[in-house]
Amino acid sequence: MFTGIIETTGTVEEIITSGSNKTFWISTPLSGELKVDQSLSHDGVCLTVEEIVNGRHRVTAIEETLEKSNIGGWKQGNEVNIERCMQMNGRLDGHIVQGHVDATAVCTRRDDLNGSWEYQFTFDARFAPLVIEKGSIAVNGTSLTVFNITETSFSVAIIPYTYNHTSIKHVEKGTVVNIEFDMIGKYINRFAQMQKQPV
Repeated sequence: MFTGIIETTGTVEEIITSGSNKTFWISTPLSGELKVDQSLSHDGVCLTVEEIVNGRHRVTAIEETLEKSNIGGWKQGNEVNIERCMQMNGRLDGHIVQGHVDATAVCTRRDDLNGSWEYQFTFDARFAPLVIEKGSIAVNGTSLTVFNITETSFSVAIIPYTYNHTSIKHVEKGTVVNIEFDMIGKYINRFAQMQKQPV
């Protein structure tokens, strides 16, 4: 479980393809503090730390993960958002994020507002019930507030701190990002669907 408050970023240093899986070696300032078997969010995708060597850690994404996220398109040198799982003895600064990416979205607009940035993303219309005005969403693992929503798009505003300390600064028009919808909203939507079905 995560909060969507990014701790640092990492750099994809090596990519190894094995069958339908992809293994990644990633360097990050946190690598020395990690341990094997630890869950770690990479651009919003929960992956297990398999090995740690000389300031780098290794993770593997299976076919299911590659198909539902943007990880399959990672290249050597890409910067990715990193967050360790949350501790239950502190404040929840973002929102509850599982690290289970629901879908991808495409950036259709990026506006520099001279002190902040506004991004617009399009997504599959079947997820429209899970996005509400001023609700929470995780974009590449970053907890953000959505506004100007339609059935197929939403916008987010980025403050300078978030822009400078996450990989959002590399997102441009046409960039594919990972999105995870609010977990509580997903449960409510599922409950409403089940209520409509005959017993």
